[in-house]
Amino acid sequence: MSHANAALTPRHRLRLATRIVDDGWSIAAAAAYFRVSYPTAAKWARRYVELGPAGMADRSSRPHSHPNRKPQPIVKKIVHLRIRKRLGPVQIAGRLGLSASTVHAVLVRCRLNRLSHVDVRTGEPARRYEHETPGALIHVDVKKLGNIPDGGGWRFVGRAQGYRNRSATAKQTGRRGIAGDHITGHAFVHTVIDDHSRVAYAEIHDDERAATAIGVLRRATSWFADRGVTVERVLSDNGSAYRSHAWRHACHDLSITPKFTRPRRPQTNGKIERFHRTMADGWAYSKHYNSESARRRAPRLAALLQSPQAPHRHREAPTHQPDLQQPAWALHLGHAPLGAAHALHTQRWFAAPGSRGGAGSRCLRRVI
Repeated sequence: MSHANAALTPRHRLRLATRIVDDGWSIAAAAAYFRVSYPTAAKWARRYVELGPAGMADRSSRPHSHPNRKPQPIVKKIVHLRIRKRLGPVQIAGRLGLSASTVHAVLVRCRLNRLSHVDVRTGEPARRYEHETPGALIHVDVKKLGNIPDGGGWRFVGRAQGYRNRSATAKQTGRRGIAGDHITGHAFVHTVIDDHSRVAYAEIHDDERAATAIGVLRRATSWFADRGVTVERVLSDNGSAYRSHAWRHACHDLSITPKFTRPRRPQTNGKIERFHRTMADGWAYSKHYNSESARRRAPRLAALLQSPQAPHRHREAPTHQPDLQQPAWALHLGHAPLGAAHALHTQRWFAAPGSRGGAGSRCLRRVI
């Protein structure tokens, strides 16, 4: 393939060929004039005679025939063992009497060299689990969201205007990052989801420390207890807040057994990970917000879960006990009628104890 400094680009090849074919130059004279070899000048002149100006483009270096390529039945056997048995090149080569390099070349050509590709092509449903009773297991996690500057973030106003808005807002807040530059800060959404019913409880805080996570856990378990649900286990990732001694002592005080996912295996905690994605698409980044306080007051998440919009102030909890047996995810997906569990989705925003107000320091609690 020609490059910017090539002696013969497609245009110069055409000039070379026309000098020889149309103008009657000799091949030697044209080669000397264009500073190329005699065979090169003869090749482009022959291409011009055969194909015209279209023949001046680069051809593929792929050979016309592959006499040593494995026949199609062998390729099908390799693909079958890869998809059905999930075997590697060495194991497949041992079964079929081939070399491992040959098997690997076939897998790369068929785009099956990675097992993740195999999973996509099988179409098999993901292995899912669900505890039989509410409260048998709850999932906890933290979603980190960048605070929206006054005027809007870069996703809706563009990067240039978004950076200007962020700089202006950061100077007003007075916050500084590790490098000493002004920052707008982050909002940390602490989420608790029941494994059986998918009922979610979330609070927005300004940090993800162990003390904050423990406070969320205590209030969440109390909220579930008010509805007749006793939490037995809690599943979390390996974050510093959940691996701390304070978290372990708090779980012991609440008679809850702490569980942890395997490292680099977020699929185990997939219920809450999927909820965070739904929350980001349907609320956090679904529309243009003029400020962080506007996003925290927005009723978008309530509309996403098909619940009535609630006032953005403290409101007493419902007196009746809703049914936790009906999966809450089915309600917002539209696969089940609204029943008694609909009361669980009543959205309530109110300042948590100890909050001082303001978009930066305000700690809001959201009950879904």
